[in-house]
Amino acid sequence: MIVKKKKQFIWGLALAASFGVILVVMFSPIFHGENSLQAADRLFNSIAKGSTNYFPGLLERNERYQDSKFEVTLKLADEDMAGKAGKLLVTAGVESVVDGAEVKATGYLGQMVEAALLDSQAMFNNQEEAIATKYGYPGKEVLYVWWSTFKSLDKEFKKQKMFAEASFLADVVKKGVEVGYNFFGIQPQSASSKASILSFSLVFYVIYTLWWGYAILFLFEGVGMQMKKGAKKEV
Repeated sequence: MIVKKKKQFIWGLALAASFGVILVVMFSPIFHGENSLQAADRLFNSIAKGSTNYFPGLLERNERYQDSKFEVTLKLADEDMAGKAGKLLVTAGVESVVDGAEVKATGYLGQMVEAALLDSQAMFNNQEEAIATKYGYPGKEVLYVWWSTFKSLDKEFKKQKMFAEASFLADVVKKGVEVGYNFFGIQPQSASSKASILSFSLVFYVIYTLWWGYAILFLFEGVGMQMKKGAKKEV
C-alpha cells in the first residue's frame, strides 16, 4: 500500500485505533456486570416502562364488555397448553371443558379480560409471587398461557363476526398481556430523572458515528482515494 498523504493517513489510523479501543471498552462488563449496550437497553426499557402503563384505560374500556357473552371452542398448541388455559379460564369465571388440545369455553368477555388484565398488571408491577401462588407456576408462563388463549379466541371471534370484541381483545393482548410480560422485572423511571445520561448518550452516539466516518475518510485520503463529482453525460 502506498501512502500519498502521510498526515491524513496518520490521522485516520489514530481515529480508527481509538475507535477500536472505545469499542472494546463498550463491550466490557464494566457497568455492574453489564456492557454499555446492555446497560443502555436497561435504561431505555425503564424509561419506556414509565410511559406504557395502559392498564387503567383498558380496565375502563372493559366495562362495556361485562355483559358480552361468548361460546367458543379454542384450539391450543397441545394438551398441556389446553389444560393450563382451561384452569385459567375457570379461575376467571369462564365455564371450560378441556378435550385434548381444545377447550370449550362459555362465559362473559369482560369478566375474563378483567382477570387477565389484573394478572398482567401484577406482573407489570413486578408482583410475580402473587401470580405464581395463585396458579402454581411462574408468572411469565401464566401470561404466555393468557396470550395463547386470547390468540385462539381472537380467531373464533372473527369467525363469529364478533369484530368489535376481537378488536378490543387485540388491544388487551398488545397493551396489556404483552406489556406485562415484556416489562416484568424492570423498574420504571421518568425521562426527566435521567435527562443528563440521555443527553450524554445522544451526543456520544453522534460523535462516535462521526468518529468512525472521519477515520475512514482520512485513511482513504491518505492512500490517494477521493470522492469526485461524476462528469455530466450529454444525451
